Amino acid sequence: MQYSVLGSSNIEVSRVCLGTMTWGTQNTQQDADEQLAFALAQGVNFIDTAEMYSVPPTAESYGATERIIGDWLSRNRDQRAKIILATKMAGSGLSYIRGGGIMTPATLQQAVDDSLTRLQTDYLDLYQLHWPNRVSPHFGKHSVGRIGFSEVNATEQTEQILGLLQALDSCVKAGKIRHCGLSNETPWGISQYLKLSAEHNLPRMVSIQNEFSVLHTKDWPYLIEQCQHENIAYLPWSPLAGGALTGKYLNGARPAGSRWSMLQRNGLFRDTPQSSEAIAAFTELAGSHQLDPATLALAWVNQVEGVTSTIIGATSLAQLQQNIAAFGVKMSPALSDDINRYLQQHPMPF
Repeated sequence: MQYSVLGSSNIEVSRVCLGTMTWGTQNTQQDADEQLAFALAQGVNFIDTAEMYSVPPTAESYGATERIIGDWLSRNRDQRAKIILATKMAGSGLSYIRGGGIMTPATLQQAVDDSLTRLQTDYLDLYQLHWPNRVSPHFGKHSVGRIGFSEVNATEQTEQILGLLQALDSCVKAGKIRHCGLSNETPWGISQYLKLSAEHNLPRMVSIQNEFSVLHTKDWPYLIEQCQHENIAYLPWSPLAGGALTGKYLNGARPAGSRWSMLQRNGLFRDTPQSSEAIAAFTELAGSHQLDPATLALAWVNQVEGVTSTIIGATSLAQLQQNIAAFGVKMSPALSDDINRYLQQHPMPF
């Protein structure tokens, strides 16, 4: 296993981050125990979760994943110092989480305490804001003109960001969290957090996790360039585009128990005719190099300059084994050239 420093922190994290959002709906406590045991044995030390998990998000599944991890931690206290545990606070839009309201200083401190309780730990290594208070171009909202940026009150948003940073500062000083990060943010949002933390001597964001894959490269180059030069760890989520890059959804297939067979909060926005064409082409490309498409998709994300650690998830131990093995694949010049041509032919299919 290879490791990278998590942005401006002094923490070293594995290049593989174990995502856990299926634990509690698609996976049981026993499944989670098995995945954790295998991942840790492979040198994975970075575990990511969120208060809104498991997915698809429902009132019944809220907090389930954190409780599963907390159950494991209660039985493996000697492992706590060996892992980098990250979780996230949900923003607005889910009525069963703090009434569906936006993140505020008061609700942030409540969310931190509730996550600590569910996770059965005294501290969080990385606490992230799952999505901003304003609507951002993520979760399929990145098409030109989909969001009206002029409708956002920038002054109000900046004031809210300052309040959240001050609340995070209180949690850091109380020893509840070590470092802070963002998720589903934009260069403008990153810039506001960095500016305000410098001006007011508040915690500096050390990371951001956004969706990124060969099907979804919107963060390249502009956001990733900012991360590189501002020393912010870039943590791609959904590197397999919700499982689509395995090829299992081609020709309208919906395997029983798969993500796409379930009701999705934001719909199947990745399921477009262009995506099907791009996935079929990628599957053919991978085969021409004697690689499984999922393996190639993960290996490609791992070698992108600026990527610190890639968040993977699996519903079976066999999938997890295959996914972790992908990070040992080296990209040949010929393979890199083929993928570059592929990206030119299939830009942003969803």
